[in-house]
Amino acid sequence: METRPEPGASLRFAVLGPVRAWRGDEPIGTGAPQQRSLLAALLLRGGRTATASELLDAVWGESPPNTALAALRSYAFRLRKALGPEALVTDSGGYALRVGSDALDSSVAERLATEADRRRAAGDPAAARELLGEALDLWHGEPLAGLPGPYAETQRSRLAEWHIGLIETRLELDLELGAHAETVSELTALSADHPLRERLRALLMLALYRSGRQAESLGVYADTRRLLADELGIDPSAELAELHQRILEADPGLAAPAGTASGTPEILRPAQLPATVADFTGRDSFVAELGEQLAAASKGSGVMAVSAVAGIGGVGKTTLAVHVAHAAREDFPDGQLYVDLQGTDPRPAEPEAVLGAFLRALGIPNPAIPETLAERAALYRSTLDGRRVLALLDNAYDAAQIRNLLPGTPGCAALVTSRVRMVDLAGAHLVDLDVMSPEEALKLFTKIVGEERVASERQAALDVVGACGFLPLAIRIAASRLAARRTWTVSVLAHKLADQRRRLDELRAGDLGVKATFALGYGHLSVAQARAFRLLSLPDGPDISLDAAAAVLDLDPYRTEELLEALVDISLIESAAPARYRFHDLLRLYARECAERDEPPEARCQALSRLLDFFLGSAANAYAFESPGDRMLDHLAPTTHPGLGFGAREDALHWLFSEAQGLLAAVQQAADGGCEGPLRRAVDLLLAAQDLMESGIYARQYEQATRAVVATANACGDPLVEGRARILLAQQLQMTGRFTEADDQARLAMTAGQGAEDPLTCSYAPNLRGSIAHHDHRFAACVEYHRTALDAFRADGDRHGEASALSNLSRAQLSLGDSDAAVTTSRQALAINRELGAGYRIGNTLYTMSIPLTATGQLDEAHNCLTEALQIFRDARQQFWEGVTLYRLAQAHLAADRRRQSAAHAEQSLAILREVGGEWRTANALTVLGRALAGLGQVVRAHACWHDALGMYVALGSPEAQEVRRLLSDGATPSSGSLAG
Repeated sequence: METRPEPGASLRFAVLGPVRAWRGDEPIGTGAPQQRSLLAALLLRGGRTATASELLDAVWGESPPNTALAALRSYAFRLRKALGPEALVTDSGGYALRVGSDALDSSVAERLATEADRRRAAGDPAAARELLGEALDLWHGEPLAGLPGPYAETQRSRLAEWHIGLIETRLELDLELGAHAETVSELTALSADHPLRERLRALLMLALYRSGRQAESLGVYADTRRLLADELGIDPSAELAELHQRILEADPGLAAPAGTASGTPEILRPAQLPATVADFTGRDSFVAELGEQLAAASKGSGVMAVSAVAGIGGVGKTTLAVHVAHAAREDFPDGQLYVDLQGTDPRPAEPEAVLGAFLRALGIPNPAIPETLAERAALYRSTLDGRRVLALLDNAYDAAQIRNLLPGTPGCAALVTSRVRMVDLAGAHLVDLDVMSPEEALKLFTKIVGEERVASERQAALDVVGACGFLPLAIRIAASRLAARRTWTVSVLAHKLADQRRRLDELRAGDLGVKATFALGYGHLSVAQARAFRLLSLPDGPDISLDAAAAVLDLDPYRTEELLEALVDISLIESAAPARYRFHDLLRLYARECAERDEPPEARCQALSRLLDFFLGSAANAYAFESPGDRMLDHLAPTTHPGLGFGAREDALHWLFSEAQGLLAAVQQAADGGCEGPLRRAVDLLLAAQDLMESGIYARQYEQATRAVVATANACGDPLVEGRARILLAQQLQMTGRFTEADDQARLAMTAGQGAEDPLTCSYAPNLRGSIAHHDHRFAACVEYHRTALDAFRADGDRHGEASALSNLSRAQLSLGDSDAAVTTSRQALAINRELGAGYRIGNTLYTMSIPLTATGQLDEAHNCLTEALQIFRDARQQFWEGVTLYRLAQAHLAADRRRQSAAHAEQSLAILREVGGEWRTANALTVLGRALAGLGQVVRAHACWHDALGMYVALGSPEAQEVRRLLSDGATPSSGSLAG
């Protein structure tokens, strides 16, 4: 028996794509194309009745067949049967579809778009952006896809126009919300698909300008003007011409709204000052003196003011400076900057890094921040020109460190603290901060401990602050300990401090006051706590995890956590995050001196050795998760610590990237230890953690550590360590386009490896030299190197290395003209890596295989290889390889004449490679982007890209500069494989 539809069942319809219908979640058949045209005509009338004549015109046009009316009635009967009589009704000789207002996707989209307009008008662009996103998600291809009839054609055009209009509005909101760089790729593709839509061109110009790419922005206008003249014989609209002029003039009104990322110097108002202490005490004369200096500077009369506060550690320089800075905030309405310059660290903060952080805080995006110190300092001063900003430069190492950090313009001021009296800082107002007076010290002590406890023991309280040398930090530590122990009296504390054995001789002068203050806490530690305090200060990393600390102390994690939390309670260390700990810089120095005094040299060396073993064991386990069975692991030095085990690949990756800074600092320390240091384990740790280098994120610190190992190994005459370290250094140099130095390092590595008879270096070095020879177009030598490497890998049973050598050999075969062999060889490499489950190295092989596939016209397979590789690299956090794979995708699309997709992928590649790829890779991406843009008719913008690329190639001395010069001279578009990658 036939089943009738349930009257109450909910109906849904879609016209923003193929016409479809559902009852609940069950699809409903909508019949032949003309029947779907009838359904669409009724749906888009919003419930109004359509006469038979109107529907005949809608489905068949002005000349319907003789059977049209009968067919119309038949279609209506079938639809009523499918949808139910309550939905499709006959009315006055016509038909009407009566469904809910949210039953049709276009109605839902219209409601969402209307609400988005309302939210935008109410000043909530984020909510408007989210609503528009929901509306656009309802589109599923071409509206009314495949429907015949004039009504469907008209409505299809209307809905498509509405769709692109909504996209434009959503992109406007993206720009309002600061997503300038992110929209460039999409706008580039859309403007290629809709070349005559000036609104898209205007949005692209603005997005490029706010991303710091003014030349390309102006190029878009030039390309648009030429296109309109050629196609329509008209000039750009007045609005587009006005935008062009404002970009030429760098109109500040084009800057992004405050608080969003901006490519133009739209200054933000940073408020970076640390919180002032609630119990700030005394220092009245210094507060008044510094306040007067800042007030005068804020009026902009004369030169920018610098006040430098000097004094011993713990004297309260930072506390005073922060208090004064807060009091002066109203005098500096354009913001307050703050940085701890880590002047007491072994490696003080680098001025260029500080300037980068300051510029970002002031609204300058990363791509617009120059590389060199001088250029950053100049941009910093320019950004602050005409503003009133206070910079608090805390804990400076010396005057040289801060000279480039000074604002340098009237109306601004710098407040500096340092242990060094900066007599060589020209024009600075110098303040020497001494210890507190007895009255001030007692007042501070009383504020922390409480009036009631001190009033009855005033003399004991004076004894306490006297024993602290009237040093503010020492007083705070002593008073805080007393406040935390309600059973102690002030006399108990005074009695403890009266014992000279509990204080250091250094209490009497200079920095010794800080040591005395810390000794107060240190002297009350248990033996186990004191040992932990001393030994945990030895590693150079910025902080330390619980597991790493357990390795240093040679204890289980539970006992280690108990000790560390006790030290946190008495403020001798800080809890940086759950299960992570760090020292304040002065406390670290003090603790290290305690270690030098109280720990024998062998105990200190053993602690750092255990940490290195922990890092090496854990890094090897993480590497094994990523590259199971890799023979390289068998050549690593044995460790006493097994390292952490990992239950999942993501856990291993998280550990490696979380510990990166501490791990690389451990390598640096081992190298700095000289010939007595554990160099073999240090270089093997670099090998096991080489994913950090290949990701590009920690490339600079990795390179510094590697160079240190090379230098020490060379000085000590250790060819095995030297060879391995030079291989890693050469690999990083090659990745970032420094090919000459890379080849020198790889050559020296081969010599050292042969001398040490190290199978690892003897196979890695020729493989790397072959890749470098390929870049230099020495293809015969390239093949010879890779075959040598292949033999060495096979002799060692290293199938991962064999796959790498085969993959590299395939590129050499391609360059020598044997494209079939290149494809075959690369397939062999991929098969090996897939068999091994070789993690992101499968991505490396797919990436390389795409090159001969592209060259032989197998473009779909090449695209599939790169798409799979891209996801592999993203999952493995390999940003560098993600960037170069996007670059290869851009090349593949260009070879297939898909210029729009090529430009979009080149833009995405550029965004990554500017950060982690080095200038050579960035120049490659710019070159391909220019070629794609030129193919889209955006010649002026293409030339802007090529000019940028040329500058980078020339600076590096790269041969690619010649090809870019040719592109600039004739605008030609060479073959997709002509550039290195």
